This record gives sequence, C-alpha cells and structure tokens, in this order.
Amino acid sequence: MAHLQQIDMPSFPGRPPLSLTCIESSPFAENSYVLARTDRGTCLVFDPGFEPDAIIEVIEQGGLEPQAILLTHGHSDHIAGNAALKAKWPDLPILVGESEAVKLIDPEQNLSRGFGLELVSPPADRTLSDRERFELAGFVFEVHEIPGHSSGHVAFLVWPEEATDGPPMVFAGDILFRGSIGRTDFPDGSFPMLASGIRERLYPLPEASLVLPGHGEPTTIGHERTTNPYVTANDDGPADLN
Repeated sequence: MAHLQQIDMPSFPGRPPLSLTCIESSPFAENSYVLARTDRGTCLVFDPGFEPDAIIEVIEQGGLEPQAILLTHGHSDHIAGNAALKAKWPDLPILVGESEAVKLIDPEQNLSRGFGLELVSPPADRTLSDRERFELAGFVFEVHEIPGHSSGHVAFLVWPEEATDGPPMVFAGDILFRGSIGRTDFPDGSFPMLASGIRERLYPLPEASLVLPGHGEPTTIGHERTTNPYVTANDDGPADLN
C-alpha cells in the first residue's frame, strides 16, 4: 500500500503557495511526487511508480488539474504509473530526457523484463536536452543530464516562476539520496560518471536546495556535500565506509 508524506519546503521571499506530496509505492519503495501550485489549482507529477491510483487520489482530493508527467529516467519503477495517468488524462504530456526516451517502450532497457514483467509506457510526448531551460505550469525548469545510474538520467532543478532567485527544488531521481547515491551496476551504469555529475552539477547549488530523491527521505545539497560518504565534495573518491 502506498505511503503518503507531505514534504515541508523552505520558505523564501516571493515563493507562492505550493504543496509537495511524496507517494512511496511498493514494491521498490519508489518516490513519486505531486508538486502543486495551490494558488492556481494545477500540479505536476514526477516519476509515477507502481501505485498510480494513490497519485490520482492525491490529485483529485486536492482539486488539482495535472499539467504534465516529468521523468528523471526510464527504469520501470519510475514509469510504471504513466499508462494509468494517461488513461485518466489522455492529454497529459510525458516529458523525459532525450537519451532516456527509448527505455519507456523497451522492457529490456527499463529493467522490467529482469523481474518477469514486460512493462512498457506510452511514449514520450516531449524530450528534453541537457541544460535546457523551460517554463511549465508556473514553474521554471533547468534540465541536467547526469548519467551513471542510467545513461540518460536527468535531474530537474525547479523554481516557482516568481522566485527564481531562491534555492531550487532538485528532483534527483536515483542520482543522489540522503547519505547515499544511485546504483551504478546496471548495464549502462558508471560510478565515475555519476560522481562527476554530482560534483559538477549538484554540489555547486545553494546549500538550502531541497533534494527530492527517488528513494528514501528528502535531503539538502548542503547536507550531502558535507556528509555523503559515497561522493565527497572533492575528487578523492568515496570515503572509507568501514
């Protein structure tokens, strides 16, 4: 059964009314997110997992109108809910990094076949390029491709359009976790690429930047930059974990 958590977001000048709900779905304890502009009654869905009914319930109970599905990467636990959401809202577009789009329609590449599933998603409606910046549903997005867990994995830096000077929300998928990082032992994985991407793209962000990971609890850039044992702030490799 899905576990729901309302995420506290730091306030800063100019930030409009927002709501952020995490839906943790079985069987992989994957985090899906519903980010809402409560002043407008609209929302965005990030990485819908294996319990889409819980996501739909959050949206409907909030009286929200979903505007898009945004995918950090194409592994099955992060795309399993796409079909149900598209069935409910057929015009809801799916956005994903351009190098990751093929995984949506390939059970081998999205890793579902290895679990005895043949999971496919509706195809992407829009693909996104590295460092692309765009506006959607009252938010400003910046896309950062950070391979290592998955070859086309992206992190979304997100600001309300009225408050782009504040620290971003970082929808990190399986790049960076609280006290850990994403697996790099998949066929297209690479620890050096993941560590380099975290150091070069994420650690320079403001300390207060809220990190919303694909598994586990939220964290901040400041916390991970100073304490993460797998990717240290400098390039000296992982710390001794023993």
